[in-house]
Amino acid sequence: MGLLLGRYGIGRILVFNDIYKNKKIFLTGHTGFKGSWLALWLTQLGAKVCGYSLAPNTTPSMYDVLDIGSKIEKNIIGDILNYSFLEKSILDFEPDVVFHLAAQSLVRYSYSEPILTYKTNVIGSLNVLEAARKCKSVKAFVNVTTDKCYENKEINIGYKEDDPMGGYDMYSSSKGCVEIMSSSYKRCFLQKDNTYALATARAGNVIGGGDWALDRLIPDCIRAINGNEKIEIRNPISVRPWQYVLEPLSGYLLLGEKLLTEGKKYAEGFNFGPNEDSVLRVLDVVQKIINLYGKGEVVINKKDNLHEAALLMLNIDKAKKVLNWTPAYTSEQAIENTVEWYKHFYARDIDIFEFTLKQISDYSKNITWG
Repeated sequence: MGLLLGRYGIGRILVFNDIYKNKKIFLTGHTGFKGSWLALWLTQLGAKVCGYSLAPNTTPSMYDVLDIGSKIEKNIIGDILNYSFLEKSILDFEPDVVFHLAAQSLVRYSYSEPILTYKTNVIGSLNVLEAARKCKSVKAFVNVTTDKCYENKEINIGYKEDDPMGGYDMYSSSKGCVEIMSSSYKRCFLQKDNTYALATARAGNVIGGGDWALDRLIPDCIRAINGNEKIEIRNPISVRPWQYVLEPLSGYLLLGEKLLTEGKKYAEGFNFGPNEDSVLRVLDVVQKIINLYGKGEVVINKKDNLHEAALLMLNIDKAKKVLNWTPAYTSEQAIENTVEWYKHFYARDIDIFEFTLKQISDYSKNITWG
């Protein structure tokens, strides 16, 4: 596959030192929201992408809307719990880099499916780590977890990479387990020079066009507004580090670049989040969406008592100092870009694939550290 430049292609914008041009990338979770964005961005960077994931679990989905499967080098619908098929897929493709995004990523769903959550997130991640170790071409591995991997004491201080792992709910604790497992895996199997460099990336509350997951704030708002229904929110004063989808993805890509060029020097955990002024209450985010749409009504509905953190923030000083990474957009820009994508999608007034490329191009032009 060549560069999918379209009208708004970014091939002329040099980011990540052109490291991904002609590199073979094995991307798990490419049918998901973030995975679809990353697959498209990697293709724009000239990479040869092999996507490996379950079929999308929402209708519509970013993957289907943009026809991601036809845009990448190889498209595999498979389960990371199927180790033999996963290992064969990696060995056959012989990637340079693995980006592992596949996960059961919903907090509230983990209450009803705790076993599936742990199998997918812990055993599934171990399967990907092992399969990659069997493939001698792999030089770098970025293992994506979440900001919720920390033992959240709900204090007004951002968590640092060396803070204790934990998690109240089954999703959060499963990702804490993945972080601990990744650290152990490095010490047990990845100390030799001929093994890949493994780093973990922690981000959360990512917003952007193309997310239709259940029980996520932005998709819930979009569905309600376009269905002329009231927007129901459970915890209006909960505080989250809201960030545009391309922000953490740029962090993953920069981390992958560092692992490829300088190896295990960067084989650590890194937080990717917004600046402190982009940490907003749920109600503030919803009001901004309503204002941008020009319609919508919000109501408070505490329909269950499932625990959800009221306060969560990340400290991103390490990413700034060690990687020279910094957020390019404010929370306002993140929300504006997100609403604009959905408005165009539902209005069907432009080519949404071309518009998605434009959003990638616009963001790339704002990167000051690449």
